[in-house]
Amino acid sequence: MKSIKFNFVMNIILTMSSFIFPLITFRYVSRILLPAGTGKVSFATSLVTYFNMFAQLGIPTYGIRACARVRDDRRELTRTAHELLFINLAMGLLSYVVLFVMLFTVPRLREERCLYVIISSTILLSAIGMEWLYKGLEQYTYITVRAIIFKLAALAAIFLLIHRQEDYVIYGGISVFAAGASNIVNLIAARRLIDFKPVGNYHLKRHGRAIAIFFSMSCATTIYTNLDTVMLGFMTDDMEVGYYNAAMNIKSILVSIVTSLGAVLLPRCTYYVEHRLMEEFRRICAKALNFVVLSAAPLAVFFALFAHEGILFLSGPAYESAVRPMQIIMPTLLLIGLTNIMGLQILVPLGREHVVLASVSAGAMADLILNMLLIPSFGASGAAIGTVTAEFLVLIMQYQALKSEISGLLRQIRVAKILPALMLGCAASLWVPLLSLGSFVTLVLSALLFFSFYGVFLLITKEPLTTEIVRLILAKK
Repeated sequence: MKSIKFNFVMNIILTMSSFIFPLITFRYVSRILLPAGTGKVSFATSLVTYFNMFAQLGIPTYGIRACARVRDDRRELTRTAHELLFINLAMGLLSYVVLFVMLFTVPRLREERCLYVIISSTILLSAIGMEWLYKGLEQYTYITVRAIIFKLAALAAIFLLIHRQEDYVIYGGISVFAAGASNIVNLIAARRLIDFKPVGNYHLKRHGRAIAIFFSMSCATTIYTNLDTVMLGFMTDDMEVGYYNAAMNIKSILVSIVTSLGAVLLPRCTYYVEHRLMEEFRRICAKALNFVVLSAAPLAVFFALFAHEGILFLSGPAYESAVRPMQIIMPTLLLIGLTNIMGLQILVPLGREHVVLASVSAGAMADLILNMLLIPSFGASGAAIGTVTAEFLVLIMQYQALKSEISGLLRQIRVAKILPALMLGCAASLWVPLLSLGSFVTLVLSALLFFSFYGVFLLITKEPLTTEIVRLILAKK
């Protein structure tokens, strides 16, 4: 097995590619398609996500655990992968039938039928890609290299093909290509890991209970992560969806950075629990929680303070109404980071998926109710409030379930050092906008000051994880 440090480095590279790609493309695309155009694509993507959710049945998460458990037995791994692929393809076909019926019967969808058909190709691509197989076997080098190649190809296609506001359909197609075309390569390359020849003795039913739980978790999570966009689309207009999408794009990029370590831990945590290596399990969970707080807290504070400059730089002055939703949504960086560790990296490997299901279901219900109450009056800002509340509720419920196990791990986080570091970073950077240097220069200069003072203070006060990371970096030189 590759070391967690190596997998983390690979995932950081992958995360940075996911950061740079939207940073470049959305900045270019948003100025051409404007809020209405980006709103159409965002609404279509969010709606198709629900159909893809039904097709996937929670397998993207369950499959990682299932494959990690049998990673040392190629024949059993092959049987497991075949079973999950069969289930995925069958449900994908059913999802397509329902989607196409809606495309011909719902007026709101019939208007942009071509766009929905293109976006819906993600359902098939997600099924055949078997990303869960590669993650379960910790193939992060392959995942990273493959993803970067297709992102670069999509980047070139955007600059070559998108020149008018009417090109939003092309943008939707390129977005699908960037995210899903690599799944075709996944299918071809899978013969390195499993056999394509049927191994027989399949037992699809053995996955039934676990898939049902993970599917329910996926439903609840997808509802409250995509419900805002869908409800905005039906209750307001494409402009409001475009504003919200601009704020969510920045938030999604930042969340991917915060959860980059947690993304590589599920297969390793599952392996440790399966082999009863509980001390190792607790050790990496403690470091993961510490990493989340150290990274999420400064990112949330900085981008809340400089939301105006961030939106202007990334999307342009047409999206100025996205500033308030972005400021409201920033606390979710810390909330999602913590629940990602507690839910997927602690509760799931321990076999307590029902707790995760209960928490995300409660979050989804809270988000639905708050959206219905707040969107009509506050639009995108109301949707942002609903999301923050939902994530906070999920955190509280998961913490209560893990209180006895996790309280000791949380005490290892040096909050007394992090808070002064945050205040110092704020004091060092808040004066920069007064210079009127433009959104890009203001962002760069203020970020340099904020994160430099934040990091240096943590080093001076010898915050354990910060000093360990710096020591590892210097040791590589």
